[in-house]
Amino acid sequence: MPWYEYECLECKHHFEVNQSMNDDPIEKCEKCGKKVRKLFNATGIIFKGSGFYVNDYKKGETKTSKSNSNCSGCSNNDTCPVE
Repeated sequence: MPWYEYECLECKHHFEVNQSMNDDPIEKCEKCGKKVRKLFNATGIIFKGSGFYVNDYKKGETKTSKSNSNCSGCSNNDTCPVE
């Protein structure tokens, strides 16, 4: 079950509650009994698996070497200043 964070609008007390996603949100502060609001936090993203980089770059190839090999802005790809 996920943890939800709440803040009291009156006393600014922060607290966390382990709730089911189907449970109703908490409405009263556990400290003073006044109205609370649910706080929303950023969620971390973890990319797992071998297929993540398949769509980005081939093994051992970097973004700059890829752009230099496909450079159409100048005649000398080895010393091209555009990266």
